[in-house]
Amino acid sequence: MIISDEKVVSLSYTLIVDGDVIETVKEEKPMQFIYGLGYLLPAFEEKLKGKQTGDDFNFTLSAQEGYGEVDPNAVVELSKDLFMINGKIEEGLLVKDKIIPMQDSEGHRMNGVVEEISENTVTMNFNHPLAGCELNFTGKVVEIREATEKELNDGLFGERAESSCEHDCSGCSGCH
Repeated sequence: MIISDEKVVSLSYTLIVDGDVIETVKEEKPMQFIYGLGYLLPAFEEKLKGKQTGDDFNFTLSAQEGYGEVDPNAVVELSKDLFMINGKIEEGLLVKDKIIPMQDSEGHRMNGVVEEISENTVTMNFNHPLAGCELNFTGKVVEIREATEKELNDGLFGERAESSCEHDCSGCSGCH
């Protein structure tokens, strides 16, 4: 079977950024996704198109193809009051480099990294941890199969993906 739209694809891979291994997914517990439904970065999927079970891959995505360049407008200064619950800021919440899940005014969820804490404000960076990075992937196509109707409607794990991020960003140190 060949990787194409609406196929469940299982991959093992290693992601390397600036010479550092960011993530390794082993064949025994591969990453799975439905090809063509926007679960992963479009350029990542495009590089896999037409591959078959057992095929190896090795490709690089530029920052533009990955998570974009670092956006200086995504670094914002917020009032400390925004972090208060019942008039208090939870101990250990505002710590440099801590990732804090937040919501914008439209209700979109995003992770922000605490960059600086001053008396009345907190500087947060909402760039993706891998913004500005070249992403180097090496791996193998472990399995390809037809997606079921239920998987196409509900997603592989019973929920539609809310993010196109192909790995757990909470552990990324990023490259900037």
